[in-house]
Amino acid sequence: MLRYIIRRLLYAIPVIFLVILATFVLVQSMPGGPFDTIGQRAMPEQMIRILERRFGLDQPLYVQFYRYLTNIFKGDFGPMFRQPAQDVRDIIGQTFPVSVQLGLMSLIVAFSLGIPIGVIAALNHNSIIDYTVTFTAVLFISIPALVLGPILIYVFAVNLGWFPIAFWGANPPFFLGFLPPLTKDFFAHAALPVFSLGTGGAAGIARLTRAGLLEVLSSDYIRTARAKGLRERTVIVVHALKNSLIPVVTVLGPYLAGVITGSFITETIFAINGMGRRFVNSIGQREYFLQTSLVLLYGLLLIAANLMVDIMYAWFDPRIRYD
Repeated sequence: MLRYIIRRLLYAIPVIFLVILATFVLVQSMPGGPFDTIGQRAMPEQMIRILERRFGLDQPLYVQFYRYLTNIFKGDFGPMFRQPAQDVRDIIGQTFPVSVQLGLMSLIVAFSLGIPIGVIAALNHNSIIDYTVTFTAVLFISIPALVLGPILIYVFAVNLGWFPIAFWGANPPFFLGFLPPLTKDFFAHAALPVFSLGTGGAAGIARLTRAGLLEVLSSDYIRTARAKGLRERTVIVVHALKNSLIPVVTVLGPYLAGVITGSFITETIFAINGMGRRFVNSIGQREYFLQTSLVLLYGLLLIAANLMVDIMYAWFDPRIRYD
């Protein structure tokens, strides 16, 4: 297993390099530049040239890329053009903990709802419960966060006034960098965005759990376990459920990386000071270094999450070997 992990990490090096290169080239190929306007006014051409020289944007693209790549190894992810008092590392330090909180809580909601609901649907196959769960899962998968978020805000925040609308994570106090104070105000701000981001994942996990458990329940070793007189709960929990979760583990990698780095739409709708919202804003502001660094961070998380999934395969199914 150790040899496999080392090999995967070595394979990740050229992948990360190509991700950085492609992102760096593409974001600088977009029309316009970071200094084209000041507010609503066009910036004088001479001032643009001065600022480009200050940030090194007047250099050839390969020189800029080499400088950015070498600075990464020093912990410098580049400057912010519109906020010169901060750099990209400051922005990531402010927004990454917020996106981690949103992502982990959404992940907990998705698995806490999806797995039990999928098990219930599989155990009541072709019944009204199964049909209801399947219909609900398809419904929530079909409703994007772009639609679900405003509906939740309109119903539960505007009309009922049960939850605050936005600005969670504007000035977040953190413990150990990630853990917020678990107060009533924190959960009130987190409820709507977490539900909006977690329900779609819960619906997909429920469908995968249902399909996997139905397949496992028809296996020979399950019939043998029942023939030996084991209780149905033992058959399901001990023998069937573990193997049925392999399809769920497969989607865990990209899903985990996606929710931790923050949903672009959810953070924008709920005005959350996370990486997803900053990434969306950086596109219009042409913050080249911020865009490239956030894509790099997402790629690193995706590789780490997929490696974790491969390791979990061996735990769920002992027949899987990597050596």
